[in-house]
Amino acid sequence: MDVRRAGERSPGGDPAGGIESFHAFSFGAHYDPDNLRFGAMIACNEERLAPGAGFDEHPHSHTEIVTWVVEGELTHRDSAGHETKVRAGDVQRLSSAGGVRHVERNDGDRPLTFLQMWLAPREPGGDPAYEIVRGIADSTPYAVPEAAALLHVRRLAAGERTAVPDGAHVYVHVVRGEVRLGGAELSVGDAARITDAEDVEAVALTRAELLVWEMA
Repeated sequence: MDVRRAGERSPGGDPAGGIESFHAFSFGAHYDPDNLRFGAMIACNEERLAPGAGFDEHPHSHTEIVTWVVEGELTHRDSAGHETKVRAGDVQRLSSAGGVRHVERNDGDRPLTFLQMWLAPREPGGDPAYEIVRGIADSTPYAVPEAAALLHVRRLAAGERTAVPDGAHVYVHVVRGEVRLGGAELSVGDAARITDAEDVEAVALTRAELLVWEMA
């Protein structure tokens, strides 16, 4: 198990323009050949947008882009004609496939924080696709078959335990609270990369929310 702390993330964005970004993997100017991916995951970015701030239209291709809102409301628009408000508890996925452009903004009146996770598809190309699932439940994993990945959401009361899925690659990100994972204590923004996970358990030290990726 490789634990990566929130403070180790590479900063980015445009703070003067109301955009703060924190990258868990090699990204943009912060190139690190030893931190390019884990399983199918190639990016896990924490984005903080001030009211009125956002990312202007920009392209993506050959990437499964999954978004999880922590607080606030995200406005999404893309070149395939989708326009959506994404709120806490929703899972949004944009399959960029052969190419798509999108806009992400905070059109609300309070700060927006969201996680955006990029997965490499098993096969390149195809047609772009979009999906949003409102209020995903803990008991229902969200499948990204193009990347052979499952997203599990875990919301835990203090003292509650949950099993981490067994798998070749498991990525655990702490959205809220504090947990003990194996022998390590993790807090908000910390993540663990577990190779060949087997019989791993998370224990909530406080009320907590986890995103757990199970990947081939």
